[in-house]
Amino acid sequence: MCGIVGAIGCRNITPVLMEGLRRLEYRGYDSAGIAICDQSGRLQRIRSVGKVASLQERLDARPIHGELGIAHTRWATHGIPAERNAHPHMSGERVAVVHNGIIENHAELRAELEKKGYRFVSETDTEVIAHLLASELEAEGDLERAFRKAVSRLVGAYALAVSSPEDPDRILVARAGSPLVIGVGKGEHFIASDVFALLPETQDFIFLEEGDWAEIRRDSITIYDRHDNPVERPVTSSKLSASAVDKGPYKHYMLKEIFEQPGVIAETLEGRIYKGKLLEESFGHVARELLDRTRNVHIIACGTSYHAGLVARYWFEEVGIPCMVEVASEFRYRKVVVPEETLFVTISQSGETADTLAALRGNRDLGYLGSLVVCNVPESSLVRESDVALMTRAGAEIGVASTKAFTTQLVALRLLVLALAKRRGKDASWIREQVDELEALPRQVEQALQLSDPIKEMAEAFADKENALFLGRGPFYPIALEGALKLKEISYIHAEAYPAGELKHGPLALVDEKMPVVCALPDDPLLEKVLSNLQEVRARGGELFLFSDKRVNIELDRFQSLTLDDIFPGTAPIVYTIPLQLLAYHVAVLKGTDVDQPRNLAKSVTVE
Repeated sequence: MCGIVGAIGCRNITPVLMEGLRRLEYRGYDSAGIAICDQSGRLQRIRSVGKVASLQERLDARPIHGELGIAHTRWATHGIPAERNAHPHMSGERVAVVHNGIIENHAELRAELEKKGYRFVSETDTEVIAHLLASELEAEGDLERAFRKAVSRLVGAYALAVSSPEDPDRILVARAGSPLVIGVGKGEHFIASDVFALLPETQDFIFLEEGDWAEIRRDSITIYDRHDNPVERPVTSSKLSASAVDKGPYKHYMLKEIFEQPGVIAETLEGRIYKGKLLEESFGHVARELLDRTRNVHIIACGTSYHAGLVARYWFEEVGIPCMVEVASEFRYRKVVVPEETLFVTISQSGETADTLAALRGNRDLGYLGSLVVCNVPESSLVRESDVALMTRAGAEIGVASTKAFTTQLVALRLLVLALAKRRGKDASWIREQVDELEALPRQVEQALQLSDPIKEMAEAFADKENALFLGRGPFYPIALEGALKLKEISYIHAEAYPAGELKHGPLALVDEKMPVVCALPDDPLLEKVLSNLQEVRARGGELFLFSDKRVNIELDRFQSLTLDDIFPGTAPIVYTIPLQLLAYHVAVLKGTDVDQPRNLAKSVTVE
């Protein structure tokens, strides 16, 4: 979602903040702003709707220099994208605030502050924080006391940073429900909502825990817990490099990340399988104890990660493990019946997905055995708060539309399935066969990527379409869901996915010569059923776009088809994901959309 950057040091920090904002652009935003305590002791603010480049143009026309400042990229929640709604928000020239999250009691606080004479110029919940701080500062005469009192009145989710020219030697920050990290320097310190923003400046970070607040000075960092007790939080050295967010020779991050998949899948498997064996010790001692007791699995996730969970459900059930998969935003508000000996599994690329994190925090008294997260970010909240973390090792994923994170999630889940299958007494030869398939997976994904140019030609048939239908059966139904999601996310073509057998129960009414129908055709027991369903599409004039195993004989008229090499059945859903990613990408490029930062979407959804 929104991005926060801040810094205090002994040099002009404006370029640091602007570079931090540029490095957070991948998160999604509609406006940007910066507030600096300048050399004369005044608070100077510049804001702009649109890209960070627009903000930079304004800064170039009116440079601001100072040693303390905060900056922000906003993704609209309260109020339309407009300069008046962009952060930082100020109350006169006394305080400036940047904020990620949603303040649920903003209307109540706004009414109270308006009665005191504070004038609001935006529709945001964040401006409430600025005026509340100013009101408390008026009463207390001290920024820290005012900050503590103001924060104690906020209901909702927030990561926020505050600066004031009346107290120009510190930045105050707080975190509840939204991530915030402190970058540790020498004679200077930094804050951000994401380590990527600060990688050019430091590799050392402190991750604030839920409810923490902190005082950031040039030469010190003081952290307090939710009860205002001083606490020590560990300094973590990040292994990410500043170049981790470079596109290299690729036109878009998404294309780069699609082509990185053979390598990152190999990385996910590294140390976890070897010569036909599953190396369970790589999961860790706590994981082995949990898996020994697991008889059921509940998977909780959102978006693309939810689709990964749906694929895994077929895998778990194949080995006799009952599995339920839930959308996190629905699960957290249900009265859940938990079977005995159930493992709670969350899936999230960022590890900061608000609904998934809330579901984890809310399950602790429901009787689960324990919690396991499949995640890509080692320092994230979900990883820190789960009993066991199964890291996907996909590396930085910048494109909003997830690609390599999805396939590595599937690989990690496949490993988890095999570990539980061993405990269910699955035959050793079957386990070895599945491990062999995983070892071959990077090569098979590499071969699937060779279809990029033919898929580019196929994509030309979608350029003028307004709708598309994706079909699949068995584990390929959630792959169809993911393919439809990718297309709608980045090309803005309305796309839906259905189990192929459901065509006659409604969707067939939509099929005509204007409706492209996309389907994966693996050589599996449901093949003939799917081919029969596709006959129904052709009988209504629907245009077919098929991806099939070379063993499949397609006896249909008027269709476009691309053939993959022989694909192993266990890992076939992962391989068939690749052409659907490429199709969405090439269609979006032809339509001229913003592939990496599609409208209205954000990379990390940190609000409900």
